[in-house]
This record gives sequence, C-alpha cells and structure tokens, in this order.
Amino acid sequence: MRVSRLMLVTLRDDPAEAEIVSHKLLLRAGYTRRISSGIYAYLPLLWRVLQKISEIVRQEMNGTDALEVLLPQLQPADLWERSGRWAGYTAGEGIMFHLTDRQGRQQGLGPTHEEVITALAADLIRSYRQLPVNLYQIQTKFRDEIRPRFGLMRGREFIMKDAYSFHADEASLRETYAAMDGAYRRIFSRCGLRTVAVEADSGAIGGSASQEFMVTAEAGEDLVLASSDGRYAANQERAVSFAPEAVPLGPDPCHSLATPGQTSIEALVAAHGFDPTQIVKVLLLAARFADSLVQPVLVSLRGDQQLNEVKLANAITAVLADHGGLLEVAPLDGALVQRWNLPQAFDAIPFGYLGPDLADGNIDKGIAAGVRSKSGSKAEVPSRLERHFLRLADPTALELPRFVCGANQVDSHRVGASWADLGPLPQKADLRAAQPGDRCLHDPTQHLEATRGIEVGHIFQLGRKYSTALEATFTNEAGQEEPLWMGCYGIGVSRLAQAAVEQNHDANGICWPLAIAPFAVIVVIASLNEPVQVALGERIYGALQAAGVEVLLDDRDERAGVKFKDADLIGIPFRVVVGRGAANGQIELVSRLEGEKQDLAADDLVPLLMQRIAAESPVTTPAHP
Repeated sequence: MRVSRLMLVTLRDDPAEAEIVSHKLLLRAGYTRRISSGIYAYLPLLWRVLQKISEIVRQEMNGTDALEVLLPQLQPADLWERSGRWAGYTAGEGIMFHLTDRQGRQQGLGPTHEEVITALAADLIRSYRQLPVNLYQIQTKFRDEIRPRFGLMRGREFIMKDAYSFHADEASLRETYAAMDGAYRRIFSRCGLRTVAVEADSGAIGGSASQEFMVTAEAGEDLVLASSDGRYAANQERAVSFAPEAVPLGPDPCHSLATPGQTSIEALVAAHGFDPTQIVKVLLLAARFADSLVQPVLVSLRGDQQLNEVKLANAITAVLADHGGLLEVAPLDGALVQRWNLPQAFDAIPFGYLGPDLADGNIDKGIAAGVRSKSGSKAEVPSRLERHFLRLADPTALELPRFVCGANQVDSHRVGASWADLGPLPQKADLRAAQPGDRCLHDPTQHLEATRGIEVGHIFQLGRKYSTALEATFTNEAGQEEPLWMGCYGIGVSRLAQAAVEQNHDANGICWPLAIAPFAVIVVIASLNEPVQVALGERIYGALQAAGVEVLLDDRDERAGVKFKDADLIGIPFRVVVGRGAANGQIELVSRLEGEKQDLAADDLVPLLMQRIAAESPVTTPAHP
C-alpha cells in the first residue's frame, strides 16, 4: 500500500475531544474519526488492526472447537421479556437502543446476545448427544451510554467477539470455561498485551462465576485490587478483604449526645474526638423493580467504610428476587421523590441523624404528607410501595459491640448503643468496598495493592438462568428433559485495539505490537527529487511485497522530517529509510519500539527483516481437526 493512496490525514496537535493518550493518538495518527458522541469511523489503518485482532481471536476460538456464526443485531423484545431483562436494559440501566417497528412490535439493537442464542439452542438442541457446543460471533454491538468517553473505550457502537456454550452438566461447563480462560490468555499474549485475570461481578449478565481480563494502564476506568503474592486479584466491585480493626468505644452506658449540625462522620469526629471505626452510619435508599415495586432500604455501615453499590444491588436482588429485575437503587431524598413521582414528603425524617432502628412508621408519615404529581394534583399512593424498610448491615457494623449512631431525631446521636438495644438485627450482607491496604482473606499478612485496568475480556458461567427462562431443554441420558447449562465469553475487539495503544506508546506516537500492527514495515523515500532514491525505494517495496511482508511505501512529496514524524506517530514496527546512501545501495533500518538504527546493504534487508519478523511473531494455535 502507498501512503499517497491511503487517505492518511495526521494531526500535529491533540484534539480537544480526547482525554487519554490512546484516544489522542488514534485521532492524530489518522486511525479513526468521530462521527457523533460515542460513534467512530474505523479508517483504513485501524480497520487493518481490527482485522488482525479478529483473526487471532478466530484462530484461538477455532482451536477450541468453537463454531463461528452471525446473529441478528435487531432483537425482538419478547425474548428479553421472557428472560426478565427488557425493562432493566430499557427503563432501568437504559443502555439498549430500542424502537417500535411499523407493526407496533418493540425491537432492540443488541448490546449482547444471550436471549437470541438461547432461543436458537431451544430450537436446535434436542439431546445430550449434541453437547457440548460452543458458538461465537464477531459483530457490532450497541449500548446507549449516558456519557460516552475515551473514544473506543466507552462508545455507543463497538465491535465485540461473544461466544456462548451449551452443556449437559456443570462439569462440562467448567471444562469449557477453563478452555476459554486459556484461549483468552493466548489471545491477549499474541496481541502483545499485558493482562491480569481478576474475579469480577457478573452484573446484568448474571451467573455463578465470572472473570475479567484487564489490560493494566493508568487510564483504566476499573480499579483492580491484588495481593503482592499473585494469589488474589479482583475488580473493586467484587473484591473482598479484612477491614482495619475498629477502635473500641469506652464503657460508658448508652446515652444521648447533642450534635447540632453534625450530620457527617467528619463533623462528629472533629467535634467529639470519636474514631470513624466507632460510628455506624445509616443510609436511606430506595430500590425500584421492573414489576413497579419500590422498596425503601436502610443500610448500616461502619463509619470508616464506603458503600459498594454493586454489592448492594446484588444483596437487594438476592432478597427480592421475584420482582422482575432490579432497575435502580438511589438515595431516597426529595430529588428521587420528584423523579419517581412518589407520594412521599420526607421532611419529617431526620437525615444526618438516622439510626439502624428508624421506625417503619416513618414511611407512612411520608405517605400521609404526600407530594404533588407532575400534573399538580395530589399523587396517589402506589400499590407497590412497600411500607417497611429492607434493613441491611455490613459485617463491619454488626461486629461492633458498642457504637455511636443517630438517635432518629435532629441534632442528636446515641453513644454506646448496641445491637441488642436496637431490636432485631438487620440482614447481614457484604456491602463495603474493599480498599488498597486492606488485609487479604487468603493471607492476612498480605495487603491489597491497587492498579488501574481496562477490561478487554469477560467470561461467565451462566448456569441455567437463560435456559430455564427461555425453556431451552434437552433430553438427558435417562430420557428426562432438563434445562441446558450455559456459559458466555466476550472480548471487546475495538476496545482491545485502543487498549493496545494505551499500553504501547511513547512521546512520538504509537508503538504497535507486530502481530496487530496495520503494516510490519514502512519504506520512507527521503526525497522524491532523487531518482536513485525513488528507484531503490520502489525496488525494496516490491521485494518485500514478493516476500509476503505487509509493507507501506511513503511516496508522498513531503519533507523527510514530516515523513519520519508520521512514521513514528503511526507506529509501524520497522522503518526502512532510503536516503543519501541509496547511490551506494545502502539503507537504514529503524526499530520503532527500541529506536535501534542499523545501516545495511539493500540486498540484505529482506532476509534480515524476515528473520526479525519470524522471531517476534507468536506461534499460531492450530484449529482442532
């Protein structure tokens, strides 16, 4: 390929829209262009990178006997309603683009394909003799991100490899899960990425176990907590640890303490010298479900701990699993009352002074006060509004024998309270966010260390969640019908490309790993006004093409310095400079990554490059026969 025909437009300055290095470099180097918020065009250079990544993915997936398919992007709502996810993906999380077609049927643009593939399995799989089977696709997905950012990292349209396996039993599912783990590690290694596998929350996909693959990078949106001995690593959403030891509270009997205006942990500590570990803070929230249930929730945490919202959502869902899916959890305050149009006015609730024993009657007081609906009339009491609190407490709070907490009246706290004094215990649930420096469960002498990561892959053991909901069954060896066991396995192909840039760049531009670089070599003719340089450059270009090397020829009528800067910015692994030495048959070979320069005879170039390329190319995993 000749640069003059590549439609290459590079930028000298960082685009204003880009926040992180990889996004800036992909825009500056002419790999992509923004079409609208969260939507990008893949230009020729980037498309070659994506094809390289996709081919590596295909080789490794085919090597595990997975079969490639292509599933519809437009999916009927009824499948998602059967799995219980339609409301959550449209009204709750709201990440699915959805529409009503001209026949009045609701459709969604697929953010994922569990429902479609399970419906196909229900139609095609009849017997245990057909199992296991693993189907995958590489396709564009759609998610209506609220705040698209970082270019291809969090967009509204992206390329993804997703695979789905079906099994007769859990042991077979675990075997395929392990095989996918190995395949993913090989894929990322072959793409030149340094990744770490971490325990992860299954989120809206669901399932009994899941693992994320993170590219370590400072720009990563995920916080990874890991032990220095390498035996434990988890996304912060999932991470567990020992909290720091609490400071014991003095032996004085329980008594009230005037705390005017002291509505925060910091204010209590500053005014009275308490340690945060001696305080129980209480959060008032509300959970909204797909069947219109609104459940008030009281959460108790130790004062030095932070709430993990993912763990909270999982705990609420575990208790209230029969309400069509959790749509949202939010602080129950005046803003939420207005947004959800709830018939409550919580003026009487002493925010900032709540205790774990806040009476259920406070909900009824709020209902009696009422609020105005959007039309201005008195709002009706929704039949699905629960009149009692769901009370949850983190173990760090429950383990305190005596503590400071709100007195459920303004400007007052209790000192020396105990759970026995406060009535029935709240339900115990792991709700705290593990923090860097916490002691590890597997070895308390080890402490969690934090790194940032970019998620590029996620594998799940789904179990029978979708097969049960969509009636995807098979006949087992005993002749009985039972639901299929399922797993799913995703790789963000376009995200992986940008993650590679985030992990492989320098001050001059991108440093692509050879396996996914758009071209292996760029030949730069220093001056088009020198016939000898042009002739030698063309000869080298032809020789490399004949040898099967992917080569780019910079034949533009630009200054040599401009060409060199663009070559560094684009990030081609090897640069061949045809300059003043051309008259003597001499050229310069430059390694982009090491910056190493070597003068050599033009006739020696092809065998040397073939040797270098072969040495840096990972071994391909052959497909099973």
